[in-house]
Amino acid sequence: EITSLLSLYDGQFSGEQEIRVNSPFWILNIPSEEMARGLMKRTVCAKSIFELWGHGRSAGELYASLKNCPTDKMLPYLQSDSTYKVHIHTFNKTLTQAQKIKKIDALEFLPFKGKVSLKNPEHIFWILEDYGMDPNNVPEEPFHLYFGRWIADGQRELIESYSVKKRHFIGNTSMDACLSFIMANHGRVKPNDVVYDPFVGTGGLLISSAHFGAYVCGTDIDYNTIHGLGKASRKNQKWRGPDENIRANLRQYGLEKYYLDALVSDSSRPIWRKGMLFDAIITDPPYGIREATRRMGSQRETVKSAERSTENHIFVSSNYHLSDIFFDLLKFAAEYLVMGGRLVYWLPIYRPEYTEEIIPRHPCLKLISNCEQMLSSHTSRRLITMEKVKEFKDQDQNSYLLDGQYMPYRGHNSFREKYFSGVTKRIAKEEKDNQK
Repeated sequence: EITSLLSLYDGQFSGEQEIRVNSPFWILNIPSEEMARGLMKRTVCAKSIFELWGHGRSAGELYASLKNCPTDKMLPYLQSDSTYKVHIHTFNKTLTQAQKIKKIDALEFLPFKGKVSLKNPEHIFWILEDYGMDPNNVPEEPFHLYFGRWIADGQRELIESYSVKKRHFIGNTSMDACLSFIMANHGRVKPNDVVYDPFVGTGGLLISSAHFGAYVCGTDIDYNTIHGLGKASRKNQKWRGPDENIRANLRQYGLEKYYLDALVSDSSRPIWRKGMLFDAIITDPPYGIREATRRMGSQRETVKSAERSTENHIFVSSNYHLSDIFFDLLKFAAEYLVMGGRLVYWLPIYRPEYTEEIIPRHPCLKLISNCEQMLSSHTSRRLITMEKVKEFKDQDQNSYLLDGQYMPYRGHNSFREKYFSGVTKRIAKEEKDNQK
């Protein structure tokens, strides 16, 4: 998420940070404070951002770094008519109040001329200490220390304010609010973009994009979901109410003006006119676990389908193999995304079989990121982000997935069968035996 937003705001990681990607503290190179604030108005992963004045692997290195900090950088915030306070935050370790005061007092060499104000300071400074990621092996001294001026906090409050628990219209697979905003940031969604979800469901992914000012639309093969009909997903509610639909969800958050429409459509048969229409395609395809993988057509041979009466307008659904879902999705993105537009989607993974080679590819799309979310001991899903780097030509019409990308998802219920395999029971039994 941070990498995608940095590319949106022309920032980058520092060379040192690329080596320490597992640290909870990251050093970024951002051209201006204004861009830093813009970044924090988007991210739900980062907690806060600071202007770095000094850092080191020990207290001595930190103090030496602070003494070498350019004076013109510090002086505007140390004037006699200003107020300030100093916080201390330790990751993976708890300090007593006395220890905190001792560390703050050790910074007396800094030329603070203003008055301390704990309730309403003009400037807030932080000491940040990194004690590693292992709670079972906490060192006496921190691995790294940082000191800087607080600039802005991230948008973690969006996770609560957009929580699915409070949402008007939900389904069995409505996307978690935090993941929805992460996906929108991976897609680099901007104001006035047009964002499309071909497996829209209850529209959870549209909400996060609309929050960032994009116009949103989607399609789904499920008529009842699109129109808010049928059985409810909430406990103690049998049927959906008269105003439970995608539009009502956006209205709930004051985002209805960004809602274009949601249509009943089969993603394997695009309904759109030819051309580059969408700035981002953000979606969560069905895996066959809680939602079936379906497309229009009969289970029988297509020859027999011609024998049916043409007056029968009620479509019959057939199995939609996961391999075909990903092939159709990448092909659609390659054809309908604008240049530089992004495709963001979830790819289900059976971990014992996973290799980088099974990630679906297309000649028009460049893989940007591949992030894992664990589902169980043997399954996970990966958030795949791809960017359109080449215009779609006629020869790309028949760009098929390679065998290595196709085979793991061949068959209608391929991932479902692995997900519900006996591996879980076997592992649980082994863990139980080890505890005896």
